[in-house]
Amino acid sequence: MPIQPYLFFNGRCDQAIALYKDALGARVEQLLRYRESPEPAPPGMLPPGFEDKVMHASLRIGDATLFVSDGNQDGGAQFQGFSLSLTLPDEATLRSTFAALSEEGVVKMAPARTFWSPCFGMLSDRFGVGWMLWVSDQT
Repeated sequence: MPIQPYLFFNGRCDQAIALYKDALGARVEQLLRYRESPEPAPPGMLPPGFEDKVMHASLRIGDATLFVSDGNQDGGAQFQGFSLSLTLPDEATLRSTFAALSEEGVVKMAPARTFWSPCFGMLSDRFGVGWMLWVSDQT
């Protein structure tokens, strides 16, 4: 029974999808915009211009599924208290993925050897999503 993270980007979901496609090779398996919903939102529920925003999308990243949406929340998206962990096959792949995800983001720990991994790094991407990238020493 897998756990699937569901991230809400408050109007920037198309940008997040583009980043994750580029940086992680994410494949869009499903994408539904608010205007495409079989049950339209009640009047006043969506901000003006939100009709073309992402109501729901499913991204496939390796063997994992990540759900994303623009959501309908007040204020900016806040990703606090968690990080998404991504195991990569080797240091070169980790470093290129890290560089792509960290562009316009915040590096919290540059990729380096640790006692648990030959290469590990932490960052927040440009949307504030925390990522922990590592190479398993079991490979």
